[in-house]
Amino acid sequence: MIHVNQEIKQFHLTNGKISYIFHVMKNGQLGHLYMGSALHKEGDYSHFQAYDNPSPYTTHVFEDDPSFSLETVRQEFPVHGKGDFREPASIIVDEQGEFISDYVFQSYEVVDGKPELNGLPAAFGEKGSVQTLKVSLLDLTANVGVDLYYSIFADLPIITRSVKVVNNGEQSVNIERLMSTTFDLPDADYEMLHLSGAWGRERHIRKRNLEQGVQSIGSIRGSSSHHHNPFLVLKRQETTEHHGEAIGVQFVYSGNFLAQAEVDHYETTRISMGIHPTGFQWKLEPEDSFQAPESVISYTKEGLNGLSHSLHDFQRHHLISQKWMERERPVLINNWEATYFNFNEGKLDQFIVEAKELGVELFVLDDGWFGNRNDDTTSLGDWYVDRSKLPNGIGELSKKVKASGLQFGLWFEPEMVSPESELIKKHPEWVVGSAARSNTLGRNQRVLDLANPEVVHYLYEKISAVIEEADLDYIKWDMNRNITEPYAMSLQNQGEFFHRYMLGVYELYERLTSSYPDLLFESCAGGGGRFDLGMMYYAPQAWTSDDTDAVERLKIQYGTSLGYPLSTMGSHVSAVPNHQTLRSTPLRFRGDVAYFGTFGYELDPSQLKQEEKEEIKQQIRFFIKHRSLIQGGHFYRLKSPFIDSETAWMVVSEDRKKALVGWYQPMSMPNPPGNRVLKLKGLDESFHYKVNGQMQLRYGNELMERGLALPVEFNGANHHAQTAGDCQSIIFELRSD
Repeated sequence: MIHVNQEIKQFHLTNGKISYIFHVMKNGQLGHLYMGSALHKEGDYSHFQAYDNPSPYTTHVFEDDPSFSLETVRQEFPVHGKGDFREPASIIVDEQGEFISDYVFQSYEVVDGKPELNGLPAAFGEKGSVQTLKVSLLDLTANVGVDLYYSIFADLPIITRSVKVVNNGEQSVNIERLMSTTFDLPDADYEMLHLSGAWGRERHIRKRNLEQGVQSIGSIRGSSSHHHNPFLVLKRQETTEHHGEAIGVQFVYSGNFLAQAEVDHYETTRISMGIHPTGFQWKLEPEDSFQAPESVISYTKEGLNGLSHSLHDFQRHHLISQKWMERERPVLINNWEATYFNFNEGKLDQFIVEAKELGVELFVLDDGWFGNRNDDTTSLGDWYVDRSKLPNGIGELSKKVKASGLQFGLWFEPEMVSPESELIKKHPEWVVGSAARSNTLGRNQRVLDLANPEVVHYLYEKISAVIEEADLDYIKWDMNRNITEPYAMSLQNQGEFFHRYMLGVYELYERLTSSYPDLLFESCAGGGGRFDLGMMYYAPQAWTSDDTDAVERLKIQYGTSLGYPLSTMGSHVSAVPNHQTLRSTPLRFRGDVAYFGTFGYELDPSQLKQEEKEEIKQQIRFFIKHRSLIQGGHFYRLKSPFIDSETAWMVVSEDRKKALVGWYQPMSMPNPPGNRVLKLKGLDESFHYKVNGQMQLRYGNELMERGLALPVEFNGANHHAQTAGDCQSIIFELRSD
């Protein structure tokens, strides 16, 4: 899959689905030639780069060749200070403050397989399914090297990239900026899509036209954030969900990030993604190296759904633990919205009995089981059971849960500490922030210094003890505040803090997942505040949002699906009025939305009417019946809640013999049109499909070209109507036997 023309020093990564081509330019640096649809692997594509000087005032590298200018050529690893005034891939300075910028080609190596990244989550793949190209560059004056890693996967239009800086010199250097991916596109005729929002309304799809200048998203909060997801898409104006060209770039990282598209004065577009340079400075001593996180580049000609399918398949087969992709995720019930902090052992005993009767498979005890935790002002960091609530201990509670036939899970917030806690009194030096300055609270808590290996070890020991005592099956790992006053008493160079903090988080996850491989982790950060590929590597599912309102979840889950598969989305049915919006919606509507994810409940079974309990039992049976399809099928977005008054999506099995379609209309329409249909996607046009068990069969091409008939809606007079009112929803089951 990796073809090297040594004579012209051209590198071509291709698998018949994508081509990524670059070469060594005459100054020894790397020039970007092409990224897009697959081209013939044997071609010479050096003519894709035009070395001509469009202006007499453009800077040039060679005295005898003014046409060769870094200001106008497309590059792979652009640098600062050599005549390219666009945003660089790196800024590295020596002890005298001079920019290290002359990275010239030295060598390359092709490896069958996918090397691990030391201390970082990254994609994986067996030999034969992925190949990796390592290209080594060197600044001869400073003796600082840069290794660029490119991996291509056999069956996906996906390239991963990462960068490693190696100090072979005799002086220390400072890395002030290092992008994991930078490449230049030949035009700017794109719309930029990104997933943005806030707590309770995460990952809404935003769109803007590219213009000259920098269009960027990012986070300097210490997490990938609710506000901007580390995922960027460029699509052509004519591209839809089902047709057209699009490019995606994702980051396998959970901390501060920068993702941007820069359009220069010649309409060239530079894509960059990496650790956010604000507050970042890494001192690299002689013989040391720095590994940047991995990024994922994807390409499609088959619309945004096509881009999503590639990303979903990549994550399911090359990023998420294969153990958890092969296992069906349990239907869970969480007590948080049912009890908050107000529970005891007797109340939980009844909760467990009723949950089992509903058909739930996993009981999760949320916040409040530890220390003296009766509100959110105390006890984070004190990971021992609160005997006033659970007098027989967490182990005995677990035995009762498991004796009832349920699995047992617990909530933790390992990265935080309460000002009122035993831990902060014993180890004030473990808290982020300077003791000499006033420090900011968030949700009445401070942040532990996970850049400090002692803190990581302490947390591992405490959490491990609880895991073993309670024989846990599941952990919900929360992180409820962003980082302020980024100062660690454990560090000399505070510019390293944010990244070292994330390395500490990953080390803790790595130790726990290695020690307890059968323990399912669900990541959470005030809901969806750290929904990224870095977390997904360790925790195969994430709490998509604290907002469980089904109407709001249509946008949240629709937007999230652009970059992430259904198997990663924690989606639950909650009580009404909803605790985040105070909206009341029918139980059926709530279930129909939540099916398309990992599925569970956030409510108190004792408060349910008998008919509601029966409906929930039916919902759970329905989900379990279709669980493998939802977890492993291809997901298609059909109608967007950001555009239409309706939302529709569907998931289709690999063999196209089964499908599940969800259609939703939150608000009723006066005098609606008749003969409404929904055009489906992803079916086999020659298959006969039975819809909702009806005897009449429909060909796949009919359902995709003409559409699936929607029920008749009440128009004020037609009292034979099949649907009426707000919060209408229908789930269609399609089967071809």
